[in-house]
Amino acid sequence: MAERFFSGTSTAAPPFDDAGIILLSGPPCCGKTSLLFQFAINRAAESGRHVVFICSKGRLENSPPFLSQGVEPSLSVLQRIQIKYIEDDEGIRKYFAAFHLLDDFPAAVIVDDFTGFFSERSCQLRYGNTRARDLALVRILALCQNAISHANAKLGTIGSCNLLLSDVHQGDNPRSLFIYKRWIGSIYTIQDAFVESTQVKMPKYTRTFSSKCQFALFEIHRTFPIFVFMAIK
Repeated sequence: MAERFFSGTSTAAPPFDDAGIILLSGPPCCGKTSLLFQFAINRAAESGRHVVFICSKGRLENSPPFLSQGVEPSLSVLQRIQIKYIEDDEGIRKYFAAFHLLDDFPAAVIVDDFTGFFSERSCQLRYGNTRARDLALVRILALCQNAISHANAKLGTIGSCNLLLSDVHQGDNPRSLFIYKRWIGSIYTIQDAFVESTQVKMPKYTRTFSSKCQFALFEIHRTFPIFVFMAIK
């Protein structure tokens, strides 16, 4: 699974092992959008199907994703990545509420900066309590899980459909981790720390699971064109 965040993934990738909801969380401006876009390219290339990339138009235009130097996906792969712009959580709800009506399910749906679409004020106006934002998150995640499960049941042996979300955290974990653990099987967190290796600074990436006590370390060269993966047992 983890190799799909990195460049150079072969189209003959191993079977997808996370046909559900996945979260990538990290501090602001650490490269999450770029990792998501590389994930989209890899999924579109290996599956031969389209991928939906949901995001805010303003945020994407202000901070576009960057690919590793030398990575030039084919035009046919890029054409299979469908960008969908939304402005709030209502956009996410409408998309997944109609998901079961699709004739052709995507290989993946990616939502960049998931919790950024949930405004405290609008959630409180809608639900009228102090934990309105948490309630909105739970309802949308339940809807998403139902939609993705339906897609995978319909796809059967043809392929799989998964949902990848990204979130911003200021400490070691996302603010809504207690909610994510209920709905998300695999959580990848980007730690705000740097290690020295061959005179190149690299941020540490730690993978954690809600159901298993496993950890992995991902190191990304910021000036090197190659992504490096290391696993810690």
